[in-house]
Amino acid sequence: MDGGQSPGHSDARIGPNAILQTIGVLDHYEGRAVRDQVMQLAGVAPPPADSGMLPEADCAAVHHAVRQALPDRADGLLRLSGLATGDYILKHRIPAFAQTIIRVLPGPIAARILAKAITKHAWTFAGSGSFRVVGWSPLTFEVRHNPLIAGEHADSPMCHWHAAVFERLFGRLVWSSVVVVETTCEANGDAACLFQVHPHGLESVR
Repeated sequence: MDGGQSPGHSDARIGPNAILQTIGVLDHYEGRAVRDQVMQLAGVAPPPADSGMLPEADCAAVHHAVRQALPDRADGLLRLSGLATGDYILKHRIPAFAQTIIRVLPGPIAARILAKAITKHAWTFAGSGSFRVVGWSPLTFEVRHNPLIAGEHADSPMCHWHAAVFERLFGRLVWSSVVVVETTCEANGDAACLFQVHPHGLESVR
């Protein structure tokens, strides 16, 4: 199951929440002045609330600017942005009847349905990268050529926004105690970013 555009598309785009929810989190937790500093550093104008898909380069620049301007708090802020993005998807993008059906299904079946839906719409968050399910026990997602961390280098996985989006969706629809962990990251020199979905938290795999 693959989703996403071919790497290298100069016109590749990502859903606006990669920026809009980040702006909202910065406004709430850091204040308008810090938000303006981040956007100026990114060289990106705040998009209107009703924006369509945005250039992936702009989204990446904003996330990079958060990490650059707020190195000690960036991980948590981008996680909050990812959780807020998941909330937006649940409110505006997944019909209520579909959510009801998924919630009443057994976890493994519901997880497969949700994973299939995520794969179908992966172009909205993978941009020019690619997305696929690479395992089911545990459920594992792969993102290759992740545009939001392109050119980044770190000692630990840093795709907190993506992990939080997945965690919010599965937490609200499938397993309430789910934890999503990024186990490998391209920013660490790995071949791909891998995200493992643990239904009952990390204690269940120890």
